[in-house]
Order: sequence, then C-alpha cells, then structure tokens
Amino acid sequence: MAPSSTHRLFLVAIFMAVAGHALAQSAEQPRLETNQSYVEEVTRTTTLDVQDPMAVFAFVLGALAERVQVYPTENYYYFRFSLNGTRYAGDIRLEALDRDQGKVHFGYYEELAEWKPEGGVEADLVLDMSRGVAVERLEPLLYRVSYAGKNVIFALNDVSQIKPPANALAPGEKFVGPIFDESATRFFLVYNQAAKIFLYILDESRPVADGFVAVKHNDRILIGKRTGFAFYRDQRLDRKILIGAFWGNSEINNYFDGPFDQLPENFIEGQTLYDFIVDADPSVKGKIGRLGHYFNGKGRYSIHPYMLYRKEAELDIVHRCATSKAIAPALYYGCFAFDEDSVDAPNRRPVAMVRGSSRRATRKRGPKEKGPAAFGDPAPL
Repeated sequence: MAPSSTHRLFLVAIFMAVAGHALAQSAEQPRLETNQSYVEEVTRTTTLDVQDPMAVFAFVLGALAERVQVYPTENYYYFRFSLNGTRYAGDIRLEALDRDQGKVHFGYYEELAEWKPEGGVEADLVLDMSRGVAVERLEPLLYRVSYAGKNVIFALNDVSQIKPPANALAPGEKFVGPIFDESATRFFLVYNQAAKIFLYILDESRPVADGFVAVKHNDRILIGKRTGFAFYRDQRLDRKILIGAFWGNSEINNYFDGPFDQLPENFIEGQTLYDFIVDADPSVKGKIGRLGHYFNGKGRYSIHPYMLYRKEAELDIVHRCATSKAIAPALYYGCFAFDEDSVDAPNRRPVAMVRGSSRRATRKRGPKEKGPAAFGDPAPL
C-alpha cells in the first residue's frame, strides 16, 4: 500500500532532522579553555634544567609531533611552557641565511610582562652538528631537525602563490611579498614609490581571524578586537592599511606587536627589497644585504611604519592627515606611515606631515627573534 501524504511528510521530517543533526555534529566547534586546566598546569611540580640550553632543546623537540607547521613567514616556530610557577617563551627558527648550512636557531627566556623588569633565564644559540643537532633539507620548504634520537619535520609556510588583488595596490605601489604574522593575520607588504614608504595592507582575500570595531567619532579607523591592530580604511581604494599596534603588546614582545618581524624572506626575489629600502633611505646603500641585514652585524633594517598607540585617540592624527587640505595629494599615503624613531613618541606625526626627517631605522632583535644578526643575505629559493 502506498504511504499516505502525511506519512511521507513525517518521513521527510525525520530525514531532515537526522541530516541536520549529523551536519551539526560534523561542524567543528570551538575548543573550550578552562581555568581548571590553567591552574593545574602552572601548579604542577616539574623538572627541567633551564640553565642547560641543550636540555631545554631536547625537551622542546621531544614534545613536538613528528611533523609541525611553521606559519610565520620569517620561519619562527614559537613555543611556551610553565615550569614551577614561571612561564617561559621561545622559538626554533630555520633562518633563510643559514638553514641550508645545517644550522638552526634556538632561544628561550622568561616570559615578559609589563609589571616586571626584563631579566632571569635567557638563552640564545645556533645549533648544528657540533652540538649533535642535524638539519636536513628535504625540499625547498621542508626541513628535518634531529637531536638525541628525536626527528621533527618542519614545514615552512608556502605563501609563494599569494598575490594581492589588482585593486589592492595604488598607482606606483610595488608588491614586495605576502606576510603571515604570528598573530595569524595575513598582510601584503608593499612599497609606495611616490611617498617612499612601506605599507602593510590587510590580506582580505581569505577570512580574517579578527573582529573589528570603529573608534569613537571615526568609522575610518578600525581596531581588531583580538589583536589590537589598528587599520585605516583607505579613501581611495577598498583596502585596510595597518596604522598601529598596541604599545603594551610591543613592550612585552608578544604575538601582537605587528608584522615588522615576519618579512617574507623566503619569497623576496633578487635585490627587490634592498632596492626599495635604499630608495626610501639612501644612507644605508652598501651597508645592508639584499634582505636588509646590516653587514656590521647590528641587526636588520626595520620596516615598522605603523605607530605604537596606548589610547585610541592617538590614532586620530592619521585621519586628520588623510583629510587635510594642506597635504598634497601625492603625499596622501604618507599619512599612514611614521618614522621608526617616532612610532611611540608623544605628539608623533605621519611622514606626510614631517617630510624631510631622518628615515634611518634599525630593527633590534627582541626575545622573539634571537640569534646573531646576519652578515649578508642568502639567495632566494
């Protein structure tokens, strides 16, 4: 006997309910973080000789899976751990300069905080076979690091195919490379030849892992709820330009200090970056390598055009500059960049307002980027 229409509707309803439940079950849900887990972790009694860097390296490498993904584009694999009430942070880095020479950089330190001075345990070293550490290139962006019987494959982030949309670049701007910041935010690094400045453009070609809120009285300036990154909605193009990072995040050198320390060094072709730096700052000609490292070993040329703000009102100067009739149209994009020496200074003003000031800047190597500065730069992949 054929089922009645009521019976058919009943069966359809059951099917839809089961299918909907299955879909809900298959959709990935958030991971719950509890205070219980935190308390139990920091109060555990554990043993590790943090005065012995090789013991710490063995611990870190031993705790990793057989294969890990390195997301930041300067090839840092960051980690943290608690030891008897003290928090430590550090990184393993396969630096473009010397990884193919069998070297890996390793560093760790007592986690920084605004309420305490720097100090305590800190280590910074370059490891190779002289310390029993083997680094083997398997593919251009795939390396195996081995020590004390543990092998870990580090997959570096291949962002070589990521390009900005055509409408994301202003006339006269050149694309330097894509950046994947340790904050999980993606950027396009561009050089504006007219204003002679670098800019970090938010990559919105993929979902952005942040929510934004406009500052008071100005919907052009947006602040990330998770990262604290401040962006300006360009008046000429449909894009967001990084104009600030929260000062406190920079002070403790956490994941949200901005993308200045995640240059896309694996993918910069030839002398491109060097030429742009020298165009912006002729004083460093002949003093740096193709990736901006100073030959005298004093760090790397800093590409840090965004300000470090304490209060959102400090960001207003950008909008005042961008809407000022006193600023020549050709200098408009200079409203979104600050000289390195003034990024956290009181009464700072954008480059467009102080044309002619010194542009020299040196990127100091903070705890997140330990290791000796490069004396020259490697060839691209």
